[in-house]
Amino acid sequence: MRLDKFLKVSRVIKRRTLAKEVCDSGQVLVNNRVAKAGLEVKPGDKVKINFGTRKLVFEILEIKETIPAKEAAGLYKIIEQ
Repeated sequence: MRLDKFLKVSRVIKRRTLAKEVCDSGQVLVNNRVAKAGLEVKPGDKVKINFGTRKLVFEILEIKETIPAKEAAGLYKIIEQ
């Protein structure tokens, strides 16, 4: 699954267009490498997002095309916030 779509499906970022902008601006790292929106992610990948002064680091546990909002947080495990 594309990185921008995963960020939207998992509810880490609310809109896919915003997820694409954040990725393409170099604020997202996957496995310690700058990642573009089209990067294919898989379970086990570690994602780091810089939101200005805030930082979020999580590991992808599962990939699903669609998921209810209540279960979205189960797609990843937060490592650092």
